[in-house]
This record gives sequence, C-alpha cells and structure tokens, in this order.
Amino acid sequence: MTGRQTPEQGWSLRLRLTLVAAGLTGVALVLGAFALTSVVSQSRIAATDDVLRGTAAQVAALVAEDRLPDVLAADEPGEVVQLVDASGQVVASSPNASRTLPVLAPAVLGTTPDGASTRQDSAYGAGPVRVHVDTLPTGDRVVAALPLTTIEGAVDALRLSLGVVVPLLTLTLGLVTWVLLGRALRPVEELRAGAARVSGAGGPGTLPVPRPREIAALARTLNAMLDRLDASARRQTDFVADAAHELRSPVAALRTSIEVARAHPEAYESAELLADLHHEVVRLQALADDLLVLARVGASPLEVHDVDLTEVARAAAGDLDVHGEGRAVADPAAVERVVRNLVDNARRFARGEVRITVRDGVVTVDDDGPGIAAPDRDRVFDRFTRLSSARGRDSGGTGLGLAIAREIAREHGGDVTLADGPLGGLRATVTLPTAARRPV
Repeated sequence: MTGRQTPEQGWSLRLRLTLVAAGLTGVALVLGAFALTSVVSQSRIAATDDVLRGTAAQVAALVAEDRLPDVLAADEPGEVVQLVDASGQVVASSPNASRTLPVLAPAVLGTTPDGASTRQDSAYGAGPVRVHVDTLPTGDRVVAALPLTTIEGAVDALRLSLGVVVPLLTLTLGLVTWVLLGRALRPVEELRAGAARVSGAGGPGTLPVPRPREIAALARTLNAMLDRLDASARRQTDFVADAAHELRSPVAALRTSIEVARAHPEAYESAELLADLHHEVVRLQALADDLLVLARVGASPLEVHDVDLTEVARAAAGDLDVHGEGRAVADPAAVERVVRNLVDNARRFARGEVRITVRDGVVTVDDDGPGIAAPDRDRVFDRFTRLSSARGRDSGGTGLGLAIAREIAREHGGDVTLADGPLGGLRATVTLPTAARRPV
C-alpha cells in the first residue's frame, strides 16, 4: 500500500473551499486587528502630543509675559508640567509634580531635544512617559509629561476584544460558507447522482436540470453529450447487426462459387468464375463502404459553411445537366454524397430522363421511372428495405443509399423526402439550412 489518497478519499471540495475562505478571512482579520491597534495607539499618542504641546506653549507664553504663577496649570488628569532652569532646578511646577525633583534628570534633560518623545527613564512613576520639551529664549526649559499607561490600557483592551472577536468572526464565516457551499453544490450532487443512475442502468438517460443557470447549462450540455453517445452506440450496434446480417449473403456467394469451382473444375471455367467472383466482390465492397458511411454519420462534427449548391450538384451529377442556382449552409462533401445517392437511385430506375433542379436550400432529383407507392415512401429509408416493386434492393444497389442520404441531411438539420414527380416517376427532394435559417 502506498498510503496515497484517491480523490474520493481526500478532502471534499466543499471542505477545502470552506477552509480556504475561513483561513483567508482569519488572516485578513488578524492583519486588520494589528493595523487597527497600531492606528489607535498612534492616534492616541498624537492626541497626547497635542495636549502636551499646548500646555508647553501656554507656559512659554506666561514666561514671556512675566506672569508665571507659582503653580502651573495642568489640564489633563495625570499631566505633569515643570519649568526647569539651565542648572536643572525646578522653577515652577503643576500641583501633582515635585518642586525639587525634575521629571527628567538634568543630565537626561540636557541631551533631550525639543519636541515630543517617549521616555522610560523619567522620575514620574513606573512605565513609559510621553514627554514634550520646549527650550525658551531665557535658557529655561518647559517639560510637560503624561504617562502612557492609559493609552496602553486602552490598546490592550482593544487587543483582548479583537482576540475574541476575530476567532468568532472566522468561525461564523466558516459555518456560513459551509452552509452556502452545501446549497450551491447540491445541484452538482444531483447531477452526479443522475450520472451514476445512467451509468449503472446503461442505455439512454436524462440528467436532471437544476435551477441555477450555470449548472442548468452544464446539465443540458451533458444531456446533449449523452444523447450523442447513445446515438453513436446505437449506430455501432446497428453497424454490427447490419454487417453480420448483410455481409453474410455476398460472403456465402463467394464461398459457394469457390467450392463449386474446386469440386468441379472442369465444369466451371476460369473466366466465368472470375466474373462471378468480381461481381460479388464489387457488391461486398459497396456494401462495406455504405455500412461505414452510416456508422460515421454523426460521429464527428460537420465542417459546414456557405456553399454553392449548384457546384455541389454538378459534381455529384456527372454528365447530367443541373438547372437553377442556390446556396446552403452545409458540408459540401457530405451534401455531394447525398445528391450522388439520389442521382444513382434515379438513374437505376429511370426509363430515359433524370432531371436535377437547384434553388436556395433545396435540391430535387426527378426521374421518369416507375416511382414508389405512397405507403412505401417512408419505409424505403429504412436500411435494407425490400420492396416488391421494381425499386427493390436487388436492382443493383445495396439498399442503403436512401438511408445514408436521409441521415446525412438530417444531421445538417434538413431532410430527404419522396413524392410524385412531374416526369411521371419519383421526385426526391433534399432540404438544407440556408444562411437565413441556419440552426443554432
């Protein structure tokens, strides 16, 4: 055993898509959570800097106007404000700040540039502190500070809430995706079950056509494919049956001739034997060719395009005249075979005249022969039909010419019909699609 999983044993498409959707959503939510906490933290720090900058500017203005009070105002809870001289002594401070101990030690303050920064080495409690420093023209420095514990607490609370929300949202989306995919894939499962029934039962079958437009189009395409496969299977079955039945006669005739010649060589001259064998071989070849043509009808797509029916009819008619002009959307080689079969059939039974007429989408072949009785006109299109009239199979044909002509015409979306002709015999009419009524 290799341990490899077959497609049926592996994860289902539904599960894989659910995991992919939930995983991508989870990653997006995690990245969004990190971005959100970063934005919140930066925005809170920026707001803190604005407060500290405003406080420092207010103190600088009081110093410039020589109206500095003994106690400096601090607007925000926990805010510390100090005015420190060049020697590091506290000149004035807010009520919650020390009057002797500066927020930043003189050595640290001397190396701290103006502006806002986060300090871990302040004398104001534990934890990081946001400090804003302004140097006045007098050399004194205004120090305004706020602890970042409030901001860190808010960011931590946000992280905690997102740590709960993100998994819940991911799980919820996974469940919703699982349910929706189950509903979306239900028509596919119905198609699979229908295909399994058709495969198990054998023979023709129709798959269910679900409601979703895309799946319905797939079902109709598969049904068309099954119809073509069934038709192809029927053609193969008919070919085997026809070949087994109809080839028996010429093969038997050949065998009989050979056995008679072998048993009585003195009574069967070689010239007579060769003539009999040649006749049966030609008949056998014609029959095999016609059977192959019938078996191939519908097996591959037709190469249809706009063709000149007059040229096609002339190629099939040989030395006969073709009257009229017309065009059709068809496979020229296939249509030529149809017209040739009808012309050969007319020549075989005509007393003296065969007339071919063409117009758009229509070719008619008339003869002055005995014709076919109305009740037999559809029956003669069956394979190997034997008529009691002069148009029987023993008149020189294989009995497949009309069957081939009708099947090829119908494959084009047209037909071959028989009727009384103006010459007193039979009229065979081929109808084919034209550019104006080409089948979809």
